Amino acid sequence: MRPIYHLLSISFLFISLVTKGQTIKYSDFDREDSRDINFEIIGKMNNKVLVYKNIRWKHKIDIYDNDMNTLETVKLDFVPEKTFNIDFVAYPGYFFMIYQYQKGTILHCMAVKMDDNARQLLPPVEIDTTRIPILTDNKIYTTISSEDRQKIMIFKIQTRYQKFNLATMLFDNQMQLINRNRFLAEYNDRRESYDNFQLANDGNFIFTYSKQSGYRDNYNLLSLITKAPQSDSFNAAPIELEEKYWDEVKLKIDNRNNHYILNSFYYKKNRGSIEGLFTYIYDKATEQTLGSQFTIFYDSIRAEAKRTGMLRFAFDNFFIRQVIVKGDGSFILTAEDYSNDGGGNSPFNRYDYLYNPYSYYPGGYYYNPYSGYYRPLSNYGRQSATRYYSDNILVLNISKTGVPGWSKVIRKSQFDDDDENFLSFFAMTNGNEIHFLFNDDKKNQIISNQGLTPDGILTRYPTLKSQQKGYEFMPALSKQIGTRQLIIPCTYRNNICFAKVDF
Repeated sequence: MRPIYHLLSISFLFISLVTKGQTIKYSDFDREDSRDINFEIIGKMNNKVLVYKNIRWKHKIDIYDNDMNTLETVKLDFVPEKTFNIDFVAYPGYFFMIYQYQKGTILHCMAVKMDDNARQLLPPVEIDTTRIPILTDNKIYTTISSEDRQKIMIFKIQTRYQKFNLATMLFDNQMQLINRNRFLAEYNDRRESYDNFQLANDGNFIFTYSKQSGYRDNYNLLSLITKAPQSDSFNAAPIELEEKYWDEVKLKIDNRNNHYILNSFYYKKNRGSIEGLFTYIYDKATEQTLGSQFTIFYDSIRAEAKRTGMLRFAFDNFFIRQVIVKGDGSFILTAEDYSNDGGGNSPFNRYDYLYNPYSYYPGGYYYNPYSGYYRPLSNYGRQSATRYYSDNILVLNISKTGVPGWSKVIRKSQFDDDDENFLSFFAMTNGNEIHFLFNDDKKNQIISNQGLTPDGILTRYPTLKSQQKGYEFMPALSKQIGTRQLIIPCTYRNNICFAKVDF
């Protein structure tokens, strides 16, 4: 499930404006909804936008027309009180809602098929159950889907008694079961990590395994694990790292070319400074390595990318954000300079930030495959403010064998106290360009729009600016619902609302 964002406003009365070829429609807010409301944009179906909302034990779906006027609010009365981890897989005319709830010590995983009016096409069906011990985490089910959404996988992970227990259920696009499997391995949660769970269009299940040599070390062992849809076995492909270290691996599936792409920043010595980028490309057809490349960041690119400080530390606060695959198998990688300090804690530490990338609890493990989430502003219990920094964007063009080509640095300088929701960027793709959208002023009312072509040509387009005072944009939390259509969360007088933008 895409992370659920807090919402303060849900009733949409639109205001329309046209500026520089862009049309913006704002939503109004409903004061009935409190700060604790959660939401997820399900998607656009038949010119209607569906948004799921949750306030405590109440669940509903609001349906809006193309101008974001409210058509109907559908209460999901069939959803039990202790329901959590609600996931959605949307199609042009229907969607599946997959949810889990707890009754006693039993977790129930359910699925229901609904149409574009949020009406049940089929009654809820129980997918799986799990008995859990008392005082253990109950968020164990995760739903992922293939890029073409023709395959859906629900999997659960439990980590107890130094065992990693993974159970998978693969379905087609009508939630008909294709296969069930289980993966069991010895597990040391202090030194080992399973991550990057993804599903290819052909039904292959792919994830990564990493291991540290010591508790406070960077990782120095990496494997790519794959499972074919009709196979009962999980195959591990060790990756040669030439005695180098890394801290965060990002997996991207190239469905068109049947490649699995891994990227990570690497180090020459344990817990040193970032030396460059490691890229590994696995060819599924031949089951062989297509490319393995260590790219050193020389002083020229360090001087362009760094914010302050010595050149050798230039990339120590950079994090990989996205990998965008091109038709020929090459790809564009984006990374961002992100850091924070204050809050009564020690200054930002890359190691501490990365080595808790998922919500882990004794006995449970909930994998969240998406990034970007809304954090409500709260100073409760803080002795001082935390300042968040979000600066330059590095863009690298990399060939299908992992060899780097051109590079660009998109300059920005952002910071905020106790709230990072207005920082960072969103990359909107429209076929022939990637548009980087981010706030360009401290008041968060002007969005910079810079377009990048596959050849590396950067164009500054007119900024997106609200002509209505008081609206503040959160571009990084946007969702693209069309080729040139975007929904951008924003705030108005401390209430959260939406801006629907047509470019």
